[in-house]
Amino acid sequence: MSNNTQLSKLSSQLSSKLNLGTDGSDLIETLKATAFKEPATDAQMAALLIVSNQYNLNPWTKEIYAFPDKKNGIIPVVGVDGWSRIINSHPQYDGMDFEVSETMVQMPEAKSKAPEWVECRIYRKDRTYPTVIREYLDECYREPFKKQGSDWVNLGPWQTHPKRFLRHKAMIQCSRVAFGFVGIYDQDEAERIAEGVVANTAANATKGDHNNPERDALIEEAKAVAEKGNIDALRSHFQSLTKEQRKILGAQEMAFWGEHCTKVGETIIDAEIVEEKGDATAN
Repeated sequence: MSNNTQLSKLSSQLSSKLNLGTDGSDLIETLKATAFKEPATDAQMAALLIVSNQYNLNPWTKEIYAFPDKKNGIIPVVGVDGWSRIINSHPQYDGMDFEVSETMVQMPEAKSKAPEWVECRIYRKDRTYPTVIREYLDECYREPFKKQGSDWVNLGPWQTHPKRFLRHKAMIQCSRVAFGFVGIYDQDEAERIAEGVVANTAANATKGDHNNPERDALIEEAKAVAEKGNIDALRSHFQSLTKEQRKILGAQEMAFWGEHCTKVGETIIDAEIVEEKGDATAN
């Protein structure tokens, strides 16, 4: 199959899914001009269309777009509206809510203070317990770009809207764990990857560092606290860890022990209720 034929087929499939009222082949040139910041190859275009088809996202309205990577591939970027759509479109999605820290932190160059952390809870229809992910400001915050040898500073969204961007981070990371979204990034992550600023991708931050010798001990500590069934104590424990230790554990591991702790707590409550009923019957 030629590159042009493959592009036309993928474009037509996506156009049909999105009910665009066209076969999509006439939109390829428009997509090439809007979905990439620099000229893209047919292979990069095909890669973007494959991901767009997978998640039913509209690249023509920039729900998804791409940065070329250093290996002639792409970094698929999903905007906040796109993340909201794939979350709300998931058949098992049953709502979400947020909790924020009462401690406000002033980060360098930021226009306002932001919560120390934001916690997102996503509920699924097929699960008893929600997926809970907490994102910390000091781990997510991106300092402004400063031109070397100059006083010029380029303020970005983390400086102008730190509270909103931390909430977005929590929602995106929680959706990854709750629904298994992989291979897509938000713009902040994509820019860091493209610039080579971070060695670990968001997926690694979610899964943790399984090769770190400290990880087993951190898991045992989390388990010991979770087994007591006190979710507030477990949250305090995770908050007491260093930034590096939380990265070693990973968001998935912390979410797992959060769910386990909730289950243990409910079991303890059920046992206490049964015991109280037994005492009442005996009396």
